[in-house]
Amino acid sequence: MPAIHLHGEFVDLIPLTPEHAALTFAWRQGERAANLNRGAASVEQQAAWIASRPAAEYNFIIALKDGRPVGMVSVSGIDTLHRHCEPGRFLIGDEEAVRGIPAAVEAMKLVYQLVFDSLGLLRVFGTIASDNLLMMKWQKFLGMKEEGRLRRHYFINGHYQDAVLFGMLEDEYRAQALPRMNSLIAAGRPRDKNLNKN
Repeated sequence: MPAIHLHGEFVDLIPLTPEHAALTFAWRQGERAANLNRGAASVEQQAAWIASRPAAEYNFIIALKDGRPVGMVSVSGIDTLHRHCEPGRFLIGDEEAVRGIPAAVEAMKLVYQLVFDSLGLLRVFGTIASDNLLMMKWQKFLGMKEEGRLRRHYFINGHYQDAVLFGMLEDEYRAQALPRMNSLIAAGRPRDKNLNKN
């Protein structure tokens, strides 16, 4: 896929490159990444992994408008015949920098705009490790539906966990997820800016 930049009100999504290896490796060592699949064991391995990403994926750094990188997200498994894909590798690595800013929700909105508006896909899906209760709650709040469970599918944090399958259809995105995201983004605006938007 061509390298693209996606621009939002609070964050931009910029292409992930090997130059981001040290930063993303550090994020993957943090507590917030504890329920993700095991990643690279060194910065060098992280750089090699980034460089090896296939052209059929979009891999992004989430950056604040001042350019500070605060997280990462990707779109993989893009299937234009069956019109679905898997957003994932979502991680806010710098919690302090995004405090009070709807960075996470706007990053996902930009991903969904890419998927549904630009690529014309009809469905997104993905799995979440069953211990990752906060991520499951957040995805449900944003409109994902729990569709199934692969039992004892992941070995993470020293024990087996189920892979909980989530999915969302394009019409569900437009009817439920998009209005909810827009509301959360509006709540993050300064009060006078909200008044000007109405």
